[in-house]
Amino acid sequence: MLPPARRVPVRTCVACRTAGGKRGLLRIVRLPEGAGVAVDPTGKQSGRGAYVCPTSACIELALKRKALERSLKITLPEGFAETLRSTIPPESAI
Repeated sequence: MLPPARRVPVRTCVACRTAGGKRGLLRIVRLPEGAGVAVDPTGKQSGRGAYVCPTSACIELALKRKALERSLKITLPEGFAETLRSTIPPESAI
């Protein structure tokens, strides 16, 4: 008898609203005690999290709509947008 299949956590991108596996999305976390905001590559850091697709289009849309700020209930610090943009891999040339 086969063991039951593992359940994959599903999260929704705050920009494009598409659902995807937790591992396929980029997690942005508001650190506890007002310590700031960080990109969480492991997905295990404590704090309030928001997920966004790891594409430049979704990140720009999330920043433009202030979806990350609304989801995290915090104003993003100066320069965090550049930090976020630098975490995504470069788009592949077609």
